[in-house]
Amino acid sequence: MSRIAITRGVSATINDCELTHATRTPIDVALAREQHAAYESALASRGCEIRRIPADDRYPDAVFIEDTAIVLDELAVITRPGAESRRGERDAVAVALAEYRTLVRIEAPATIDGGDVLQLDDVLYVGRTPRTNGEGITQLRELLAPYGYRVVAVNVDGCLHLKSAVTRVGVDALLMNRRWVSPSNFDGLRIIDVDHVEPSAANGLRIGNRVIFSEEFPRTLRKLEAAGIDVIAVPAGELAKAEGGVTCCSLLFRLT
Repeated sequence: MSRIAITRGVSATINDCELTHATRTPIDVALAREQHAAYESALASRGCEIRRIPADDRYPDAVFIEDTAIVLDELAVITRPGAESRRGERDAVAVALAEYRTLVRIEAPATIDGGDVLQLDDVLYVGRTPRTNGEGITQLRELLAPYGYRVVAVNVDGCLHLKSAVTRVGVDALLMNRRWVSPSNFDGLRIIDVDHVEPSAANGLRIGNRVIFSEEFPRTLRKLEAAGIDVIAVPAGELAKAEGGVTCCSLLFRLT
């Protein structure tokens, strides 16, 4: 089965990105684009067919395409991002996804960012954050119930998205910052803790049996390797200044 990765170019205006927890620091646009290209190469090395949507300078955050959709085997949910400035990003993403999936949409007053949605098989854990509200979680639950998915709300504190705090890095393993999300939400799974000096290191992108991970977090990277996780390290420091991680920059799914 082929795997598709939809990505989007880095906008020239990325320095005007939304920030919630990070201090604004100048982003080198050329370097961000180089690092994003390295990320796409890592995706391709895992067998992904890259489909890139062009950058759109009207939307500084558009490279973080994950927030605009939730793609499952049966359908794709076009989200309603919590930041109003990002809602125009959805149009181009919907056009691209319509080639592969039936589309449904989250409607106002609901908000939900894809970065708040962690899928573990048939359960979708959804973070309660400033970007995702209760109505968004309710609408997602109603949209997915006919397909047998369960939606579980999770409290998140101290970071932008649920997947800033926890991601899947193995069949039964999660990478986590326990200060931002409680492991009690994920009973029965092995927890690998981020290194205490790298609180933002909980974001990894698992594709098959390998995990794409930011080389900016070497201490946590070593912990992953010591835990038996096969890591592909990529440069990701510039987009991290915009509160982006490796899951943020693609929509991954299989052709069905």
